[in-house]
Amino acid sequence: MAKIAFIGLGIMGGPIAGHLAAAGHELIVFNHSRAKSLAWVEKHGGEAAASPALAAQDAAIVISCVGTDDDLAMITLGKDGAFRTMKPGSLFIDHTTVSARIARQLFVEGESRGIVCIDAPVSGGQAGAENGTLSIMCGGTDEALAAAQPIMQAYASRIVHVGRAGAGQTTKMVNQIAIAGVLQGLSEALRFAQASELDLERVFEAISGGAAQSWQMDHRWKTMAQDSFDFGFAVDWMRKDLGLALDEARVNGATLPVAAIVDQFYADVQAMGGSRQDTSALVRRLTRS
Repeated sequence: MAKIAFIGLGIMGGPIAGHLAAAGHELIVFNHSRAKSLAWVEKHGGEAAASPALAAQDAAIVISCVGTDDDLAMITLGKDGAFRTMKPGSLFIDHTTVSARIARQLFVEGESRGIVCIDAPVSGGQAGAENGTLSIMCGGTDEALAAAQPIMQAYASRIVHVGRAGAGQTTKMVNQIAIAGVLQGLSEALRFAQASELDLERVFEAISGGAAQSWQMDHRWKTMAQDSFDFGFAVDWMRKDLGLALDEARVNGATLPVAAIVDQFYADVQAMGGSRQDTSALVRRLTRS
């Protein structure tokens, strides 16, 4: 069992840290909201630290799951950041969805300090975090993956080493680009079925076993038809992720016309008050017949 510092106890980080505690690891946690740290400790045990640096100072492994590039830079390289106190030979696992640029930067910063780093964004949403069935796409060295994999198995059903530092983040961009296109197609299909006055249950039964089937169809067709969007991955976060992908495309020369359009469609959903709704709220843009 390892001594682990866990930084970021949001809707993904909190459950992930809970699985680690249940597996018997010794955790010291930090969250920007001290109250959230204390509530987590009351539920799962362990200890709450006053800063990332204090959380990391005696830990063999530091795991982060925060929000943005700036958040990640602050909790690692800031004046109270974890990299200030992590010891040579320790392991840093980042589950935040951020730019490939900062992932590569942290790899270089870590290497200079003797810290083994892996960028490991996740897919599977809140339900995947709570059920311990996340898919993790990992960028870094073979050494980093070998060290991280036994830890991540506590909350993941799939762990794939996709390449060198930063590759985990670019693979997560691939994931989000694919989801955006599927959700737009699903939204249009649902509204078309409604306009045609079809029985939506029978339509789902007919098409969900064929080439049109997808995770989004299986889990969101019925809730989209019911205008239920109060769960899952929020529109605000999807816009952040698509922005990362569009920025990376400007660097690598890829063309992302559908992703760019869907990003603007999500801006419309935000303007409609759907910022915190699930990404399937994309269908709200399309008038119900």
